[in-house]
Amino acid sequence: MHIELQTGLLDEARFVASPNFDERPAEQAVDLLVIHNISLPPNEFSGSYIEQFFTNCLNPEEHVYFKDICHLRVAAHLLIRRNGEIIQFVPFHKRAWHAGESCFKDRPRCNDFSIGIELEGADDIPFKDVQYEKLIEISQHLLQTYTKIKPQDIVGHSDIAPGRKTDPGPAFDWNRYRTGLTRIS
Repeated sequence: MHIELQTGLLDEARFVASPNFDERPAEQAVDLLVIHNISLPPNEFSGSYIEQFFTNCLNPEEHVYFKDICHLRVAAHLLIRRNGEIIQFVPFHKRAWHAGESCFKDRPRCNDFSIGIELEGADDIPFKDVQYEKLIEISQHLLQTYTKIKPQDIVGHSDIAPGRKTDPGPAFDWNRYRTGLTRIS
């Protein structure tokens, strides 16, 4: 696994370009990693709805829930599907619109300085072993490539948007993830 610095792309990811990004502020270092979860429709897995959502192609007629979200313009940098497939929507050096209104260590606008990774899942449904394996491997590469991100600066969406967001949720095993990060890659 390798991150190409010039393109900001992960070589093992399938790239699906999202329009939901822009440039980071000038001279802004990436020093935060945010873990999310997503399922569309809620608590249902597989299909292409997440890709459609992150590329502004979600049909509001396909599910009642989609009517409430189809107008949103959001995307994470990466999605790790339940089968371990990795999809990249935004190059890492660009500002993906994943965190929304957020704050970390008294710094607002976390999109400015963070990378967002979505796990296909839901707050209360256990994630798959392969998702942890891929997340740990990717995170190790991000820590090596973006050296200003420290292990203590890896948080859940709920940590930077408390009261507004709950993901990755109680089913996410932070101990398993953090223990895995300490393994030699």
